[in-house]
Amino acid sequence: MSKLTHFNEQGRAKMVDVSTKPDTVRTAIAQSSVQLSNEIYHLIRNNKMKKGDVLAVAQVAGVMAAKKAWDLIPMCHPIPINGVNIEFSWEQKDPNMYMLNIISSVKTKGNTGVEMEALTAASVTALTVYDMCKAIDKGMVIGPTFLIEKTGGVSSTDYLRE
Repeated sequence: MSKLTHFNEQGRAKMVDVSTKPDTVRTAIAQSSVQLSNEIYHLIRNNKMKKGDVLAVAQVAGVMAAKKAWDLIPMCHPIPINGVNIEFSWEQKDPNMYMLNIISSVKTKGNTGVEMEALTAASVTALTVYDMCKAIDKGMVIGPTFLIEKTGGVSSTDYLRE
């Protein structure tokens, strides 16, 4: 069994010390989604939402979120982010429902990974879509949100979701 590193000698949560770990290139890719109505799909695709270009605003929100993950999640380290990309794709689930898939990719050269940054980016992107469309329909469903892949680090523990 691996040693739990996020607890101090008193059994209380602590931020792990990564100061002795070497800098390596690290990447993470995460996904979230928003299930939404046919009406919202057409409003987004035709740029007719009253709040503006939903995907452009959500994309910027996702980039900003990746850079602020450390500010939101207590044990996250503030790390330099070298790149963030948010991509969208659509799936028609049935004649009245669409799924907006959100893929966030985050990259750094540092001493800790960017999984939380990628997950935060995907989540906030989805939340921003919800926020911009909720006046039309509050029944949208967000998720699931999950890590697809992570690379980098010295322990060679890359991850690829099966």
